Amino acid sequence: MGKVIAIANQKGGVGKTTTTVNLAASLAVAEKRTLVLDFDPQGNASSAFGVDRATMGDRGTIYHALIGQTQLSKVIRPTEMDCLFIAPATGDLAGAEIELVGAFAREGKLKTTLAEVKNQFDFILIDCPPSLGLLTINALTAADTFLVPMQCEYFALEGLTQLLHTVSLVKQNLNPSLSEEGIVLTMYDGRNNLANEVVKEVRSHFKDTVFKTVVPRNVRLSECSSFGKPILLYDIDSKGCLAYLNLAKEVLERNQHQVGLAQSQRALNNSSSDSRPSPRKDHCISSS
Repeated sequence: MGKVIAIANQKGGVGKTTTTVNLAASLAVAEKRTLVLDFDPQGNASSAFGVDRATMGDRGTIYHALIGQTQLSKVIRPTEMDCLFIAPATGDLAGAEIELVGAFAREGKLKTTLAEVKNQFDFILIDCPPSLGLLTINALTAADTFLVPMQCEYFALEGLTQLLHTVSLVKQNLNPSLSEEGIVLTMYDGRNNLANEVVKEVRSHFKDTVFKTVVPRNVRLSECSSFGKPILLYDIDSKGCLAYLNLAKEVLERNQHQVGLAQSQRALNNSSSDSRPSPRKDHCISSS
């Protein structure tokens, strides 16, 4: 089974989508088969990969898979990068919170939806909305771990406390195996004394949970999304690109054993299948 990581923080503007998109691209360039699940009604992750909203109706979105109108495998699209795929979202996803209110086991809808494709990927990254509503609860219920992008500002500390409380409730009632992937500090400006104080405070309190990599404020990271490309395809020499490549390296180090098992199992499944795997899929599986 692939590793499902929910990228979550109820505070907006902390770099959730930027982290999801560029971490996924960095994992894919390491030939890890990666799926980005855009679970935010704003659909920013979809736009960041250049998905044309006009064509989304042809194959459906994560919304249609979540409410059972189609299978998730039919929603998933390839991107410009080998090994990297996207399940897009539109504003329709906002209606899912209302439609699922009376549904049986509503908090586990995404987990059920993901079961169909989970063993086809090394990593599945869920870009959560900036809230602690039903969509985020679904993401945390479906995830193996959660990763928190945290802006290097004072108010981010308060938001982190609220998120960890919600995670605690999810673990108690819905997903006992949910664990921390880590905290990644974003939008860091070394010239700002407050930013340095926040980094020091977070590291002293959360210790090894905090990734060593710190993502700096970087204009190129903001620009690449408007061009529908991850930073790797926009400016590979930028400081932002280097930061996310280093973050991906840390994530791979923390999950080395599980990723190896997932690739071995998928290779075994393909060897026993009558159908020949596609070149794209075969290329991704060949890595170790």
